[in-house]
Amino acid sequence: MQIAIVSTDGQNVDDHFGKAERFLIYESDGSAPVFIEARAVHPFSSGDQGHAFDRSRFEAVLTALSGCKEVYCTRIGDRPAEELNRAGIEPVLYDGPINAIR
Repeated sequence: MQIAIVSTDGQNVDDHFGKAERFLIYESDGSAPVFIEARAVHPFSSGDQGHAFDRSRFEAVLTALSGCKEVYCTRIGDRPAEELNRAGIEPVLYDGPINAIR
């Protein structure tokens, strides 16, 4: 199964979904995940905490997550989490090393 990870250092899940400038894509089969590729995106969040949900920005991120079943991040807003679930992608809140994900 492919998973997407929000990471600023390539070693740890360490950032908010909306701040991601890239998603690291891994293959996960119950053992340590295997890196496949990095997919660059424009961050979903505009930086304004009160920003309205931006469908076009979200769709661009969703396109980058194509093929993934889970997204690991430290935080995610309620609306983006709901939209990911509707698209068949489970948001997973996690803060720690990528190699510990199973």
